[in-house]
Formats: sequence, C-alpha cells, structure tokens
Amino acid sequence: MNIRALLLTILLIVGSLSPAYGNSIDGVRVWPAPENTRVVFDLSNKPDYKFFSLKNPQRLVIDFKNSKNRVSFKNLLKNDKRIKRIRTSNPKSKGTTRLVLELADDYSLTVFPLAPAGQYGNRLVVDLHDKRMTNKVADTITTSKRDIVIAIVAGHGGEDPGSIGAKGTYEKRVTLKIAKKLAKLVDSQQGLKAVMIRTGDYYVPHNRKPELARKNKADLLISIHADAFTSSKPSGASVLVQSTRRANSEFTRWIANRQKESELLGGAGETIKKTKDKNLAITLADMKKEYTMGSSYEFAEHVIKQMKKVTKLHKKKPEGLSLAVLKSSDIPSVLIETGFISNHREEKNLNSSSHQQKLAKAIFIAIDRFFTRYPPDGSLYAATKVKEHKITRGESLSVVAQRYKISIRQLKTANNLKSNIVRIGQTLTIPRAD
Repeated sequence: MNIRALLLTILLIVGSLSPAYGNSIDGVRVWPAPENTRVVFDLSNKPDYKFFSLKNPQRLVIDFKNSKNRVSFKNLLKNDKRIKRIRTSNPKSKGTTRLVLELADDYSLTVFPLAPAGQYGNRLVVDLHDKRMTNKVADTITTSKRDIVIAIVAGHGGEDPGSIGAKGTYEKRVTLKIAKKLAKLVDSQQGLKAVMIRTGDYYVPHNRKPELARKNKADLLISIHADAFTSSKPSGASVLVQSTRRANSEFTRWIANRQKESELLGGAGETIKKTKDKNLAITLADMKKEYTMGSSYEFAEHVIKQMKKVTKLHKKKPEGLSLAVLKSSDIPSVLIETGFISNHREEKNLNSSSHQQKLAKAIFIAIDRFFTRYPPDGSLYAATKVKEHKITRGESLSVVAQRYKISIRQLKTANNLKSNIVRIGQTLTIPRAD
C-alpha cells in the first residue's frame, strides 16, 4: 500500500469514528421582560430538538440532535431573575448537545423554532412566563377626579428590532426613547398618567399590548413606530387607525363570544353579556365600537395637526390599516409613524434627542388638546373642563385674560390666534390656568 492510500484509509477510519455534525449552536441571546424571559438560540441549520422539564430543582433540558455547541454561556444572565444558569450536560445519544437551564421558579414554558428572517438565521426560542402575573396594575382609579391614563407602546423590542436604517439605527431603540420622553411629559401634566407597555429592550406580543392597556384602565393607546421602505426616497410622519373592515371583523367575533369578551366592550359590557336580546347586545356593542373608532380618528387628526409643526408629513390624514395593536373596541388607539428610518435625513433626525423631544411634545400637546375637549367622566380634566367665552362689546383679549386669570399668550395659543384682535360674537376657548 502506498503512502497516499494509507493516508486515505486513516482519514476514512477517523471520519467513521467522529460524528458529522449537521448543526451548530452559534449564539444565544437572553431578553428579560416584566412578565417573561425569552431565550433565543442561533443555529446554523433548522433545529432538530426535544425538551423536557425537571423539578427539585426546576430545570428545562433541551437536546439538540446532530449538533455541536460553539458558544459560552458566561455573563448572559446578569439582568435576568428567572434563569440561574445555562450549562451543558451529558446527553444519552452521541452527537447530541444537551443544554440545561436552571430556573428560579416553576414557569409556563413555550419552545418553538423560527425560520430565517431579516438579519436572523435559524433559531430556537424559549419563553418562560410567570404563572403569577408580576406586572403591577395601575393604582386604583377613583370615580372622582381621576387621572386620564395614556398607554404608550414603544414599537418592537428584544428579538424584534423593527426596521434598521442605513446607518444601523434600530427602530426599537428610537421608539423606546420617544416613548420615554412622551411618558415624562404626560406624567408632568396634572390629571394625566402614563403607562409604558414596554420599558426596556424586550418583546411584547401584539395581542398582549391592548390587554395590558386594559388592565391599567387606559383611556387611550398610542403605539410609536418609525416607517421604512425599500427606497430611501419616502419621508414624513403619518398616523394610523384601525381599518373599518378589521374593526367590523373583530366586532363580529366579540358578539359571537360575548360571554367571554364582555370586558372588551366597556361600561356596557355586563349588559351585553347578560342580555338575552341579541339585537340589544349588538346595538350597545356597535355604539361602543363606533364611539371608539370615532375617537381614535379624531385624536389622530389632533396628532397630525401638531406633528406637521415639527416634521414633514407623509400622510396628511389618518390612514386606516388592519393592525393587531389597534383592535380594541373599548380603547381609542392610534399608531404613529414618526418618520422613515430608511430615509437618510430622517434617520439622522430620529437619532437626535432634540428631534425626539419635539415629536414627543407634539404628541403630548395632541393628548392635552383632545382630552381638554373630550374629558372622560370623573376625570380631573372633566372637573376643570375648559370654558368658552363669547366676546361682547367692549371686551378685548386682555379683559378676557384678566377675568379668567390666565395670560394673553395662553388665550392666543388655545385659540390659534395670530394677533390680539377679536370680534364681537367670537367664541374663545378658555384654557385651564397653570
């Protein structure tokens, strides 16, 4: 046997002794959230896996068949309270990688694969959900002079980065920064209270967002996003509301399941649930749906009016789309696209703290103006409802301002006046005194 044949024989023998790995674990990411922790394993190919749980102590064991681990699990869990440790263990089958997640408690588990999408390849996702919900519901809201609650959704988060700009700007980071600035403005206004649906870099499922808003007794839901397109040319902000078709589809489902879904239908929910008169149930629910859709659209118009003062508009009127986050029949809801992250100039603006503040301020002014005009019953805004004053002979702006103990500047701002001139019979909106 010549040397070449001998080497080939040795290689064949070695190859038969060594398993051929068809997959590898190339990365792992941990995303802690208030209600759950998501762990994502990045794989070179589609995962072939099995998993099971063990108790005393609590563990989740995952076997990746025909695979090899290429990552270290050190320093992954410093911000997570649910997973104590991730380690490898000896599998029963050759060529299998066994990972063990040592858990702090007994959690509800969801394990599922994800196919390649966007910047990600094959993945295996593990969700650990708290069995006892730990998120704190807003303080009990009294029936007299309560705060108006604004649910603020920062779009995307965690494993879902949203759109990514040419300079590497992640939509999920921009939306969170704007949302936090808006929440700060809302909380600084007496009579308003902000509830952040996402406070950090983690993902909240679309259906969960309105559920959390409802648990916190929200009067309005605002979802903040940044638009994107395949071309860098489109630019400008827009405001979206639920499409009539989607709203009607949801409405049909609610009526069909009204015994279970009555909490989605506001104050008339119990009547809708208990009545044996289906026509009455449909009428009450339809009135609620129409009120919510009308309020959503009118608030969207307020937002557009303020947004055009600080940025270019992509759409000059609210646009109806079928979006899961806007499906509530009991909470007026809008989705605000703050600009195109795919546009080079707007990507730069969206990264600017001062521009983020301008956007937040515009949205805040829209909130204040909307609820000043339509304050919910029992709210502090309703208790200090804006008055109207009709100008009579001999009255001027300064006279009216003095009467209501406000400044001329406040009067002009509230009424969009460019000068100090008023006419007899003109009706002025009187803002609340600061």
